[in-house]
Parts: sequence; C-alpha cells; structure tokens
Amino acid sequence: MNPGRASQCGDFATREFGTRASRSRAIFYGVCALLFALSAAATIVACVSMSTMGDMPMPGGWTMPTMWMAMCGRTWPRIAASFVGMWVVMMIAMMLPSLAPVLWRYGEALGRAGHARAGLMTLLAGVGYFAVWAALGAALFALGATLAALEMQTPAISRAVPVVAGVIVLGAGALQLTAWKAHYLRCCRHAAPYRLHALPTRAVAAMQYGVRLGVHCCFCCASLTAVLAVSGLMDLRAMAAVTVAICTRTHGAAR
Repeated sequence: MNPGRASQCGDFATREFGTRASRSRAIFYGVCALLFALSAAATIVACVSMSTMGDMPMPGGWTMPTMWMAMCGRTWPRIAASFVGMWVVMMIAMMLPSLAPVLWRYGEALGRAGHARAGLMTLLAGVGYFAVWAALGAALFALGATLAALEMQTPAISRAVPVVAGVIVLGAGALQLTAWKAHYLRCCRHAAPYRLHALPTRAVAAMQYGVRLGVHCCFCCASLTAVLAVSGLMDLRAMAAVTVAICTRTHGAAR
C-alpha cells in the first residue's frame, strides 16, 4: 500500500473517531442537563408546595416541618414513599453535576476497552449510585419520623433541638478537615480510572460499581448531608449551598 495513502486513511480514521466521541459526549451531557433541569424543577415545586403547608411551632423556639407528621389521613407507608421519592429527585438535582463527569469517564473507559453496551452499563451504574442515596433517604425518614414523635411527646427533647443542631453543624465543619473525609473524597474523585483493565461487562457488576461509588459519595458528603438535614431538607438556599460545595470539592482535584 502507498505510504501516503495509508497515512491519509489513518488521519481519516482518527478524525472520524474524534467526531464520534464528540457527538457521544454532547448527547451524554445533553441528557444529563435535561435530567438535571427536570429534577431541579420538581424539587423547586416540592419545596414551594411544602412551604404552603406551614410548620408546627415547637418548645424551644423552632418549628417542625409537617412532612414528619401523619396528617390529612395519610398512612405512614405513603408518607415514607413520598419522602423517599422526593429525596431521590432532590439528590439527582444536587449530585448529578458532580456525578456526570465520573459516569462519562466510566463509559468512555468501557468503550476504549471494547466492552459492548457501554452506554447501558453507564446507565446501570447511575441507577446503582442513586439506589444508595434512596436507601439513605429511607433511613433518614425513619430517623426523622422517630425523632419528630419523641419531640412532640417530650418538651425537654424539643427544647434541646436548637442546641443539638448547632453541635451537629460544628461537628460537620470539623469533619470536613479530617483524614477520613479526605480519604472518601479521593475515592469519589478517582473512581472512574480505577482498574480500567478489569472494568466489568455484566449488568450486575456495573450496578455494583455504581453502588460502590454511591457509598463512597455518601460517606464523603456525610457532613454536608447532616448540615442540610438540620438546616431544613426543603430549604432551597441550603440545597444550593450544599450542591455548590459538593461540586467545588469533587472537581477540585480533577483539574
């Protein structure tokens, strides 16, 4: 074969691969942007809806959101399902900006390694990731509902809530500076390049990858999640501040 022609074929193949990769990247981030917009809009609607229901004044000078109470004839399973669904939508809006680059690198690595159905496995990894946050939401609801019942029955516990909330915020701030936090932050930042030569091909393995990433991120964001919980789960300003903090810390070392 003519060396010049072979070089031209190589250049064409390189350009074609680059064009295809750019198109895939644009589609991936376009879908993520749409999902983020929909989840953010749904979160805002839920927050506005909750604000119209009002809060219950409690001993100690604070107010309790009505989402922790069985009101208007609603059953506890229905309230729990509603809370977890709302929590997952809220987590998609808050975590997707920092998760999307990790998922893209994961899918890209699968494609480079010649794995089939890289797009589907990337989706399953995302499902596994948010399944962890859904489990955390269920645990948080059980804890919140139990504490709400105790606070309504015992005024002394209710009066201690503002002090306990302040201690939690201070403790969360201190946790941000620990080696434990730094360890899980590294796990989140470097999750995608982990063992590229042995990336899973099975759907279950892809979900396991997402679950592992979700667990690492839950630990990494434990302090920020605690601050969000005590400052108001449906407070849009708190959500925005936590989202910015998560994105800033997660992307800080990726540059």
